[in-house]
Amino acid sequence: MIKVGIVGASGYTGGELLRFLHNHSNVEISSITSRQYAENPVYKVHPHLRDSDLIFQDIKPSEIDADLVFTATPHGASMNIVPEILKNGTKVIDLSGDYRYDDIKTYEKWYNLKHTNPLDAVYGLPELYRKEIKKASLVANPGCFPTGAILASIPLVQKKMVETVLIDSKTGISGAGINPKPITTFTNCSDNVIPYNITNHRHMSEIEQELNKPDKVKVCFTPQLVPVIRGILTTAHIFLKEDLKDDMSTEYLEEIYEEFFGDEPFVRILKDGEIPRLSAVRGSNFAHIGCFQIDKHGRVVIISTIDNLVKGASGQAIHNMNLMFGFKENESLESLGMHP
Repeated sequence: MIKVGIVGASGYTGGELLRFLHNHSNVEISSITSRQYAENPVYKVHPHLRDSDLIFQDIKPSEIDADLVFTATPHGASMNIVPEILKNGTKVIDLSGDYRYDDIKTYEKWYNLKHTNPLDAVYGLPELYRKEIKKASLVANPGCFPTGAILASIPLVQKKMVETVLIDSKTGISGAGINPKPITTFTNCSDNVIPYNITNHRHMSEIEQELNKPDKVKVCFTPQLVPVIRGILTTAHIFLKEDLKDDMSTEYLEEIYEEFFGDEPFVRILKDGEIPRLSAVRGSNFAHIGCFQIDKHGRVVIISTIDNLVKGASGQAIHNMNLMFGFKENESLESLGMHP
């Protein structure tokens, strides 16, 4: 049994962490923090957690008594919190972007922030870094867009078959966070599709970092807001190297992806042309990958779906926690999606 704390537990990701941890047999939630909602019961903010007796507290992160702390804090805030927690011998899983980058200059460029406390962290995508996560004290939980994009592309990139990857991602409104914004109001997003940060979304740099480790590829990324609450559907247009265009087939693509992901507990490969659905992964920690089409120009089309709040955030964080403490990988994450 371990003690777990959550800094910034009042947001959507905090609520999802609490939802999954509620049934975790090896976890005691020792404290949840929120300045705004201090002394309020958790269900006042997260109404689906009415059976919980947890109370929000306004305490310093360094004073949390825990074996592990999730920092569900904004970009730029985590870097001022994480080092103090680590000094106590407490492990940390950070859900912000502050520790995802190998090169601090890349972070500072794309987030327009000065990084004041750089630390070594393991990038928390279990399908790529399972061994490293198991030994880590600090895990940087991946962004939601990068999770879907990397899973859709990495098997071909690691085989050094790829020239360019164009990522088109449709995301639900919850990805914008719990605080309302003009773009997320019903009148703006209902019956609408809104491309944004069309060529300069900061998650492109994170995708590029991970896809460029096995081989140098060109990465392009455009996100679009669609009128759903949860989920990211990523269409990866993967342009193969010239000498490989004539040797590809749907069957071979499926074989590559099945071999790469093997017995991964949360990745499902959809065959026979099946297209992944957002509703099939809603509320779950699963990633569905399918389509596996190729056109006459050598363009491979792979589609992935994830729940942005679960596999794209809190569920993946709990998967990382399970790895760090030697628990069963799918402990508390077994629930399937909620279709329809």
